[in-house]
Amino acid sequence: MMKFLILKFIKLYQNYLSPLLGPSCRFHPTCSEYALQAIENFGVIKGGFLAIKRILKCNPWGGNGFDPIPKEK
Repeated sequence: MMKFLILKFIKLYQNYLSPLLGPSCRFHPTCSEYALQAIENFGVIKGGFLAIKRILKCNPWGGNGFDPIPKEK
């Protein structure tokens, strides 16, 4: 249930808030898409940790380019 709610929240952000803010993510996939993929593949705890780590990296000094979620272990 928690996973479902978090994924819905991210999708709401992508559909309604993100278009108003304009493109700002330095990575591909975007941070919100990365969060969706990470939570879907690894669950709320590990996927959430990966998403937060990625969002913190999305700044002028954090790099840019292609940064996919890690392979499942």
